[in-house]
Amino acid sequence: MAMNILVVDDSAVMRSMIIKTIKLSGLEIGKIHEAGNGEEGLQTLSDNWVDLLFIDVNMPIMDGMEMLDRVRGKQETRDLPILIVSTESNEQRIRTIDEKRAGFVHKPFTPEMLREKIEEVLGLVDKT
Repeated sequence: MAMNILVVDDSAVMRSMIIKTIKLSGLEIGKIHEAGNGEEGLQTLSDNWVDLLFIDVNMPIMDGMEMLDRVRGKQETRDLPILIVSTESNEQRIRTIDEKRAGFVHKPFTPEMLREKIEEVLGLVDKT
């Protein structure tokens, strides 16, 4: 079954790179939605069925950590597979992301790295 995806990043170029990589991943993709900040992302999420969510950490209006908290705080989205894609290097922040049951991939990334992380958050491979 095709997977619907939401990519939330304030950089249109980064959204395009993530989407291109997703399309090259070999996964069956349905509709790909885009948003430029967490607030837009939450609205898009409430208006559309999404199977996988990509979130950048550093964005205007609502950052990725607040969006992650809000998504995890809602009954209907608390178990949604999420991948944080960021330049973030703070180890504590990365541990917090892991504690909130989200995957993490550091920018810049290769298509292979992103595909591996997608497979991890979807439970298609064993992380050990």
